Amino acid sequence: MAKKVGKQMKDLVQLSSNLLETAFILYLIATLFFGGGIRENRGRDKNAGPNRWSKIAIFITILGFISQLGYFILRWIAGGHAPVSNMFEFTTFFGMMLVGAFIIIYFIYKLNTLGIFALVVAMLLIAYASMFPSDISPLIPSLNSHWLYIHVTTAAIGQSILILSFVAGVIYLLKAVDTEAKGKRSFWLEAIMYTMILAIGFMIVSTAFSMTHYKADFNWINKEGQEKVASYAMPALVGPHEGELLTENKLNPAIHMPAIIDAKRLNSVIWTLITGTILYWVIRLICRKRISTLLKPLVKKVNLDLIDEVGYRSVLIGFPVFTLGGLIFAMIWAQIAWTRFWGWDPKEVWALITFLFYAAFLHLRLSRGWHGEKSAWLAVIGFAIIMFNLIAVNLVLAGLHSYAA
Repeated sequence: MAKKVGKQMKDLVQLSSNLLETAFILYLIATLFFGGGIRENRGRDKNAGPNRWSKIAIFITILGFISQLGYFILRWIAGGHAPVSNMFEFTTFFGMMLVGAFIIIYFIYKLNTLGIFALVVAMLLIAYASMFPSDISPLIPSLNSHWLYIHVTTAAIGQSILILSFVAGVIYLLKAVDTEAKGKRSFWLEAIMYTMILAIGFMIVSTAFSMTHYKADFNWINKEGQEKVASYAMPALVGPHEGELLTENKLNPAIHMPAIIDAKRLNSVIWTLITGTILYWVIRLICRKRISTLLKPLVKKVNLDLIDEVGYRSVLIGFPVFTLGGLIFAMIWAQIAWTRFWGWDPKEVWALITFLFYAAFLHLRLSRGWHGEKSAWLAVIGFAIIMFNLIAVNLVLAGLHSYAA
């Protein structure tokens, strides 16, 4: 009986993984159709409504969202708890909520351009999640609480809505900034594009090695002097501390990192930088244009006032939701789990920084009249803070939330 139940759970996990992969493919297809929708809109009456490409795109997006929701539900059934307890689960949930928020916004504003950029960010989040182990493990005692679902899911929903303000901000900047002129505005906009290409580079290189089932195991010594095994999913350009390659016919690194550095993740970063930078310059050399200039046709018909409104409303809605999940509900849970509502843990500090930043965003918008381009740049900075909180705080800064890694 136990073996039968174990097999059923394994089948559920496999099915949930298949649904997540299906969602990723559907988002990719929908992105292409949104691009087709922009092309067909040229020369059409602005009041004509969504064209056939746009209708197909949003339909495929909804199918992708349903598929990812199926992944979430099946993984919940298999694990016995909401799948938001580690980096793989949280990041995939984060991406799903971003798509859900976009679908709602789309039916209000009917913006194809928003779909392209929102779905690209969602796919990058799913690709980033693939860096982490996807195994289902029992909850540690401090996580075994209904406040896990309330705090984490609400915070993720709030942040996903806030990310839509970043998407709207990038679209605004692509439309408003003269990308061919030399200056700080065009330089920093191109820097944003380079960062996005790096993320795409990571998606390409991680997918490529995943398809080849690349795996190299190393024995290594951690900073406590304990012997560990590290499994690399990409060829090791840098190896772990005192690492010994266990797998035959795999790349043996010439450089080994000290124990305080996570060599496996550093290796992924190096591969991302190499692949993304090569991809960026190949595109530049072939097209002889900046990436931001290449993307300008996508935003040619964008109404700046409308996209500015989308960015503002995203913050107006996302900010209070994040405040509830990231601060208030988090404090309640911290009091229950750790007998104190605040302890200056790195995750708590950066949640507070995120809160203060978006509070300042709304203050500057409402009191100082920071509309348009200023508001768009603030949305980009806000996205950088959220990503730092998601990546660096979880993986680099030690604290009570380090279990997420």
